[in-house]
Amino acid sequence: MTTATVAVRHVNIGAARRLKMGERSILSAIGKTPATGPVAVGPLGLAGDEQADLSVHGGLAKAVYAYPAAHYAFWQAQRRERGVSLFDEALPPGFLGENLTIDGPLEHEVFVGDEWHFPDCVLRVTAPREPCFKFTAVMGFAQAGRAMAVAGCCGYYLAVDRPGTLAAGQTGTVVPGQRGLSIAQAFAGKFAKHAR
Repeated sequence: MTTATVAVRHVNIGAARRLKMGERSILSAIGKTPATGPVAVGPLGLAGDEQADLSVHGGLAKAVYAYPAAHYAFWQAQRRERGVSLFDEALPPGFLGENLTIDGPLEHEVFVGDEWHFPDCVLRVTAPREPCFKFTAVMGFAQAGRAMAVAGCCGYYLAVDRPGTLAAGQTGTVVPGQRGLSIAQAFAGKFAKHAR
C-alpha cells in the first residue's frame, strides 16, 4: 500500500473586507491571495488571515480551509457556461476562499480525523465546507451553492494539531484516522438535511 500525500500548491491569506452584494455590503474574508515564503500556522489558523463569520469558518475546528486544485476546472467551466467569465480566464489561487490550494486527496478519499503531517506542522481533517451566500456572490451565479452540493466539490476544514509553518511547495503525509466518515459522506449528509 502506498502512502498518501498532499502537496501544497499555494498558501492563501486574506483580510476581511466589504463585499458588495446588490444593495448590501457584507463583511467577508473570502478573498484570499497567495503568500510568499513560509506562513506561521497557529491554533486559530494562518498568520495574516482573517475570518469574518466565525460561525462558518474559523475557530479551533475550522482553522484552515483546504481545496483541491483539481476542482478549479469544474468552476471555470461552470462560470463559462453561465457567461460569468468573459474571457475564460483562469481562476486565481484562493478564489474559492481556501487557505491551502492542494494537489492531493479528493473529498471521497479524505476522512474526518485524518492527519496531514508536514515538515513543521500537523493538521487534522474536521469537516466539509458548506456553500454560503458569499460563495455564490463571488462565483457570480445564483446556482453556485447548488452546483457545489451536487458535484460534491466542497473542500474541507482542518484543525491545527501541531502549530508551526507552511509554505507553497511542501508535501505532507496523510496519516489515516479511524476512517469512519469521509468528507464526501459528511457533505452529502449536510446537503440532504438542507434539501428537506
